[in-house]
Formats: sequence, structure tokens, C-alpha cells
Amino acid sequence: MSEFHTGGAWPQHHIEAVHPEATRMIVDVEALIDDDALGARRVLFELQTLFQDLPIWEGKPSLEADRPLRQSAATGVEGVGGMAPWRLKRVLAFVQAELHNTIVVKDLADSSGLSPSHFCRAFKASVGEAPHAYLMRMRLERAKDLMIQTDENLCRIAKICGLADQAHLTRLFRKHTNATPYRWRRARRTG
Repeated sequence: MSEFHTGGAWPQHHIEAVHPEATRMIVDVEALIDDDALGARRVLFELQTLFQDLPIWEGKPSLEADRPLRQSAATGVEGVGGMAPWRLKRVLAFVQAELHNTIVVKDLADSSGLSPSHFCRAFKASVGEAPHAYLMRMRLERAKDLMIQTDENLCRIAKICGLADQAHLTRLFRKHTNATPYRWRRARRTG
């Protein structure tokens, strides 16, 4: 079993200094403990996960062994340590809404309420690929949809998809489809 070795209780401002969501999570556990034990366990596990990298922590979160594997809604990959489903849903919605803009990891982390490093680990565990790879895949999918459904030129499609220019779209396309966007589009329209 994991435990804290602090020699006493931490003042609230120390807990908030470790992670701003820690106090909210403690309040959530207090609210859930009597009515929803499973929900309280999940929040406790998240709280333990936040604290496990601290020098005062020994072992791993005690609920990890009891926690069932979670299947990602995005990929169907089973795993532990992923993002809470509501956080993942919020991030995926943010990506779809902002795909036409420049999106950096900090933006994604902010939309999930996690730190950038914790976000990257949790996102990869949940989705099965790094945030940047996911963004590029979503941009490519949107470009494919636009190439099939519209007559927009490739330069305009690249901009709509949040890519720098047509050359960026072409490099991405070649890497993932082994074809240029023009040839791919022509093959889909004639075939």
C-alpha cells in the first residue's frame, strides 16, 4: 500500500502548490465517499497519481492494482494511466473546433486541465499516439474530406486544416499515403 511520509498533515497551500487541482479532488472525494465509493476511489487514484512523483511518495498508487483496465473510446486500446473520459472528450472536441488554427501542447493541456507533461503521458495512454501525431492525423483526415467534398484548391485546403502551406500538406500526404494530394484527389474522383 502506498502512503505519504510527511510527519503530519500538509497545510492546504502546500497541497495546492503541488498541483492546483489537488484541493478540488480532495473536496470531490469527501462529497463522493458515502454515496459513490467507486467514484471516490477514482478521484483518490487521480490524486495519488498527481503525488507519486514527489520525493515524499513511496511506491505506486495503491488503487492501481484494483483499477480495471480502461478502453479508450478513441482507439479501443486498453490501458491504465490514461486520461479521464470526460477530459479526453473535451480535448478531442477542442481539436476538432480549433483544427484550422495553430495548436500547441499547452493549448491541449489547458483544455484538459492538466500540466503539459502529465497531459502528454495521459493522452498517449488513452489514444495510443502522441498529441502531435494525433493532430497531424486529424488534419490529414480533414484535408481528405475537403478534397473529396469540395473543389477548393490545395493551398486553401492546407490553410483550412491548419497547415502552413500546400507544401506542408504535400509532405504530410506523401508520408501517410505515398501519394501527392493532387493524385490522391484525382484517383478518388475518377474511381
